[in-house]
Amino acid sequence: MRGEREIKFMPNAYTIKVRGVVQGVGFRPFVYRLARANGLKGWVVNGEEGVEIHLEGEQGTLQSFLAEMKARPPQAAAIAEVRVQPAETSGFAEFTIRESTRKRQPTTRISPDLPVCEDCLRELFDPHDRRYRYPYINCTNCGPRYSLIRALPYDRPNTTMAEWRLDDFCTAEYDSPANRRFHAQPVACFECGPHYFFRAGDEVVRGDDHAIRKAVQYLRSGKIVAVKGLGGYHLACDAQDAAAVGALRERKFRKEKPFALMVKNIGIARKLVVLDAEAETLMTSAARPIVLAPAKIEFPGVAPENDELGVMLPYTPLHWLLFVAGAPEILVMTSANRSSEPIACRDEEAIERLSGIADGFLIGERPIARRVDDSVARVGAFGPAILRRARGYAPSAAAAIPSDRPVLALGADLKNTITLMVDGQAFVSQHIGDLDHYESFCAFRETIRDLLTMYEIDASELLVVHDAHPQYASTLHALELPAAEKRPVQHHRAHIASVLAERGAWDERVIGVSFDGTGYGDDGAIWGGEIFAGSVRAGFQRVAHLREASLSGGDAAASHPVQAAAGFLAQLNQLPDLTAPPFSFPPRYSDALQLVHSGVRSFSTTSMGRLFDTAAAVLGFTREITYEGQAAMWLERLARRAPSAADPYAFPFVGEKLDFRPLLDAMVHDRLHNRNVSEIALAFQRGIAEGLAGAVASLVSTHRTNTVVLSGGVFQNELLLNDLKSLWEGEGLRIWTNHVVPSNDGGISLGQAALAALDKNKSAASLQNTDARMTRVM
Repeated sequence: MRGEREIKFMPNAYTIKVRGVVQGVGFRPFVYRLARANGLKGWVVNGEEGVEIHLEGEQGTLQSFLAEMKARPPQAAAIAEVRVQPAETSGFAEFTIRESTRKRQPTTRISPDLPVCEDCLRELFDPHDRRYRYPYINCTNCGPRYSLIRALPYDRPNTTMAEWRLDDFCTAEYDSPANRRFHAQPVACFECGPHYFFRAGDEVVRGDDHAIRKAVQYLRSGKIVAVKGLGGYHLACDAQDAAAVGALRERKFRKEKPFALMVKNIGIARKLVVLDAEAETLMTSAARPIVLAPAKIEFPGVAPENDELGVMLPYTPLHWLLFVAGAPEILVMTSANRSSEPIACRDEEAIERLSGIADGFLIGERPIARRVDDSVARVGAFGPAILRRARGYAPSAAAAIPSDRPVLALGADLKNTITLMVDGQAFVSQHIGDLDHYESFCAFRETIRDLLTMYEIDASELLVVHDAHPQYASTLHALELPAAEKRPVQHHRAHIASVLAERGAWDERVIGVSFDGTGYGDDGAIWGGEIFAGSVRAGFQRVAHLREASLSGGDAAASHPVQAAAGFLAQLNQLPDLTAPPFSFPPRYSDALQLVHSGVRSFSTTSMGRLFDTAAAVLGFTREITYEGQAAMWLERLARRAPSAADPYAFPFVGEKLDFRPLLDAMVHDRLHNRNVSEIALAFQRGIAEGLAGAVASLVSTHRTNTVVLSGGVFQNELLLNDLKSLWEGEGLRIWTNHVVPSNDGGISLGQAALAALDKNKSAASLQNTDARMTRVM
């Protein structure tokens, strides 16, 4: 019996490897405290894959430790995988935290930047606290991460805080396992850390409090201030000062695109927009995104011709200090750049690029390792949806793809992101922007170098994936990169694959609907209204699409709805004179129509985005757009204002094609006969929904599946999604949309990576006619 008792209580040992977001979020201190509380011995260390733990103790206690570690990790951590293996006992006398190790290339996940936590906020406004009003206060539960890291593992020498040595007070907290700043790499205080100063011309105001009060003085007097944040500079002004907002628009060359707002607290947000419980949860989440929600009040200068406002809460100590110091309770807080350029993040760059826009600069001394813009999200018909994935989300793994090969997917040329796949983890970068612009293209190359260097990728093993468009800037850059192999992936298949990658549904057979503005098709034509059948692993077959139309003039058609309309309307019989009232199309329409009839500089398209532009033109949007998607958003807003319900226009599915002619015929007829334009817009929207629902009903039956995937920029139209949801209720269909990455082109890189990594045939796109004459269109 004595021998049996000795065996029962003999120490056991385990090696535990934890993957996920477990570095820089207080995970090692958490493990340390949990192990000591359970009387366990051993060690914990940051490794290349995540966190590695060696535990010795009784079997029951070890199991309790594992259960509690999985159930209650630190609030900023995200455990993706826990591997447990038996190990040899070493007779450790205590549990310790070891210095980080490096044996091979890193694969650990990097934490996104985190909003300031409640504990730090209490200290920030406690006059007796050492960090009272210190704008760089942080701990293991909050503060900069991705925007701070220069290399892995995540230790202070590998961050932009390396040049600030900790004083005795901060060192004591950093070294104390009982303190929440234990191994908090950005930790600092007034005595040993960076500071803010204010600059306006030759005037420089130093001292954090003095600089912040000066910035507030500028904001309250109607001036524009460039404010350095986590991942770049913002341009801020009083949102309720029409002159200040107008000046910002003029100087930034941002004619009509809405500005984001930052409000003092959630109570102010509730006064500005309609927030249900789900939207409020999204707004207060750890990502702290800009949340789009229906507006309760009009801000014509902030969001012209728009019924929604984008609102966010303060997420850095500096933001809180600005509001407490008396800043206007509603601030315009927009990316500091000229229209379409990437956000400015380096001090010299900001001063040079923004001097003609900002009246003053609130500059922080801590460098920013990389540009990270604000994320944009909303609560959609099928759940939360991300419109721009950046701060708070990037560079989290968006999917776990069953492939060990490193893959770099370069995305599309609009709303670009890149995806790097390391050890099966698909890390999606922050939003980079439109690669048409030189500064954005430079940021694109910088992000590629950044991630490849961070994860020490060997080019001799790398698979580079790019869009099938031969003239895309991203495609041309792919050809210059050193890699073992390069593959094209067709744009719309990548949209569908991005949804399935989020769910790890590699063999799920689906009907995939990809509606957007443009993408290079298998035949060299401009696709954008595509329906596929298949799966990620088996591939996607194009089984239906929008009826073809001619698109005249290349790129410009995406900026001029009447130019896009010419090719669609040319297929209608007995078309009235659209240059006369009530249509009043400008001369550009007639010029485009001549190109369509002659076949000169006209290209075949199945673009659903251009069909929406056509409908907008018929109803009065005949000017040039000033930002992408503007005409379609204008049309959706018009439809929402319809005074009464409207029967849908016919949008028949015939011969594997959705025929737009009856739809446009009815619109032109009703406009000619003075029907309310909002009712016409609603009938168009409902027609699109009913036509698509009918096509899907036919195709799910033919291809024997009940799973439908929706992706592409058109599915940012919430009215369309709500109509589809109503039509499909009770039909027994599973409707899948994007939630982790955007449905617009910001999600393309994830789909590219999934298709290329899992493609059995070593060819992720069926390309024909790749030398077809084609001018890239938006």
